[in-house]
Parts: sequence; C-alpha cells; structure tokens
Amino acid sequence: MINRVQKGFSKFWATLTLLSLELLVVMGIFFAAFFAFLFLADMVFQTKDTGFDEAAFAFLSSRTTETNTAFMQLFSFLGTHFFLVPANILLVFYFLLIKKHRWYSIEIPVISLSSLLLMVLLKQFFARPRPLVPLLQSAYGLSFPSGHAMMSSAFYGLLIWLVFKSAITPWLKWLLIMLLAMLIISIGLSRVYLRVHYASDVLAGYSLGLMWLIISLWILQYVEKFNRKQIPALVSDEAASH
Repeated sequence: MINRVQKGFSKFWATLTLLSLELLVVMGIFFAAFFAFLFLADMVFQTKDTGFDEAAFAFLSSRTTETNTAFMQLFSFLGTHFFLVPANILLVFYFLLIKKHRWYSIEIPVISLSSLLLMVLLKQFFARPRPLVPLLQSAYGLSFPSGHAMMSSAFYGLLIWLVFKSAITPWLKWLLIMLLAMLIISIGLSRVYLRVHYASDVLAGYSLGLMWLIISLWILQYVEKFNRKQIPALVSDEAASH
C-alpha cells in the first residue's frame, strides 16, 4: 500500500514539474516577445534609429543572386493569404473529418482570423510606409508590423504546438518542429531580402504573432475545459429534473 502511494505521489510530482517547466517556457517566450516588440516600436517610431534596418538590407543585398531570389519568392508565397487561407481550410477539414478533433478545428480558424484582424488594425495604427526601393516589385499596404511574419508565426507556430502535443515519436516530433521553425524564419527573411519590409517590421511581426498565439491558445483551452465541465453537469441536472 505504501509503495503504491509513493509511486502515485512520484508520478503526480513528475507531472506537476513538467507542467511547471512548460508554463515557465511559455511565459518566458511571451514576455521576451512582448519586450522585443516594445523595443522595436521605440526604435522605429521614437528614436527613429534606422541603423539596424539599413545593415540588414546591406547584408542581404550582397547575397542577391537569381537562385536566392527564386527561393525567397517561394518562401514569401508560403506566407501569403493565397497559401495560408487554403492551408487553414484543409487543416480544419483534417481535424473535423479525419482526425475528428472538434476543438482543433475551432482553434485554427479562430487564431488565424483574429491574428489577421489584429495585424490590419496595428498596421493602420503605426502607418509606416514600405521601403522605397523593392528588389522586384512593390508591395501594397503598410509596413509595420510585417503581415507575413505575424501570420506565419501564428499559423506555423500553431502547427508547432500541435506537433509538440502529438503522440508521434520524439525524433520525428523535434525534426518537424525544427523544420517549421526554419520555415517561419525563412518567410520573414524573404520579405527583407525582397525589400518589401524592413527587418524591424519582420521581428515585430514575429513578436506579435507569438504573443497572440499564446493568448489565443490560453483562452481557447480555458473555454474548452469550461465546456467539458459544464455540459455534462447541465445534462445531469436536466435528466434529474425529469
């Protein structure tokens, strides 16, 4: 009996430690992104320091080739609404019809649409013009924060979270996480390479995308847990009343 209690306590403590570590990591990412965004906004709009953006343009200009440009155009496309909208729809149908995980099918469009709305509002608020000399062709709209960086960090960041929570083998899980992280970085890099965004726009987009993803997941998970507790209770009360 004592051995069972000890094993149960050890298992509970291991789970609690793991949850605490995961919570600390998430909180660390959130506050790092929060302060990074504040720093970037201050640099761009208060001190008006352009040194970082100019250095990024100079570094990438020295590495401009036809091959690199073709790759950067591909990565840039993977962060556009032309790709992300169908990708979101396919993912929703996958969890709705194949994997049959109703809450995942709700979380995906909620996070995507809310991050899009937030991005549009912030662009209008900051109203930073685009770089004047794009590499290939001009991009429409405003510059800060980068929509590509924000939307890709929200969507592909959500995929990272889904992969992390999945039950696949550890080596495949971490391989997929690394590939998705590299894809997010490449999409943001492509926007600076093509000179349609400043590097500060991209980093600000990453910061906002991560913050909004964490906030959205926290809210949606709270709603999911609330529904799981309330719906059975309501059903039981209704049955008892009859």
